[in-house]
Amino acid sequence: MPLGTLDRTPPPFFKQGPSALSKLVVFSAVSVFLMVADLRLQVTAPMRSAIATALYPVQWAVMQPVQAAMGIGGYFSSLHRAQQTEADALRRLAHQADRHLQLEQLALENQQLRELLAMRERISSPSVGAQVLYDSADPFSRRVVIDRGQTHGIVAGSPVIDESGVLGQVTRVYPLVSEVTLLIDRDQVIPVLNTRTGVRGVAFGQPSASGDGLELRYTLASTDIEEGDLLTTSGIDGVYPPGLPVARVTRIERRAESSFSRVQCEPMARMQGTLHVLVLGPTGLQLPPPPAPEEGPNRQRRDRHGNTPGAAP
Repeated sequence: MPLGTLDRTPPPFFKQGPSALSKLVVFSAVSVFLMVADLRLQVTAPMRSAIATALYPVQWAVMQPVQAAMGIGGYFSSLHRAQQTEADALRRLAHQADRHLQLEQLALENQQLRELLAMRERISSPSVGAQVLYDSADPFSRRVVIDRGQTHGIVAGSPVIDESGVLGQVTRVYPLVSEVTLLIDRDQVIPVLNTRTGVRGVAFGQPSASGDGLELRYTLASTDIEEGDLLTTSGIDGVYPPGLPVARVTRIERRAESSFSRVQCEPMARMQGTLHVLVLGPTGLQLPPPPAPEEGPNRQRRDRHGNTPGAAP
């Protein structure tokens, strides 16, 4: 084919298609028209609703694994937080319980100290405060050990009281500690006075498996004594000051075959669990010494003056 017969003219518009610029202009105009029409006339709302309805099952199926993973992660995180919260609450509860026990102990000690101070104000005898360290290891005796000894001025025979009454008597003294024998020990004896009738008696310690107490021995069956009578120290022994609460009568057994009644008493002091006590000075140490006996010549001179029985006036 000769070269002169080739057609060098460009193809027509419909074969070549529009240019890129014309496409941009046309599609931009259509986009603006659609946006204006959707804004003013809401022409695309039904189409969006139809498309959203058609795509909802697909979206739901696609979101299920994501929601399951998020739920599992939230469950484990919530479980971990709950466990941590429970552990923190248990720790706080244990701490509060410990503080509560300490407060109860301090309140009990404070009350006992206040009552002991009130008891101390009613006693004229010199006293030393002491704390009970521990009970004696001997199971056949009723004794406690206090934290005061010879270096604190404690002497053997000193009466010991708590906030409620007489607790016992110091029987052994060491340099730093002392041993106190309680009233309920079988070797302890204390003279008492019935505050209702004024009758004196002697109370003996009576330890037993059913309950330790005191027994008012040598009480005649005709003696006026009733259950509930308060027994206090009489002060005639030179050891205990008078008027200290000792025990309360709990049981009276009058036996026909005996002229004596069996009187059981309950100590006023707390024989178990006492924390703080007062150690008093023995009453015998505070009494004035007895007068010295006169010598022979003076006694003979008085006899010559007629002071001897049987002498002439």
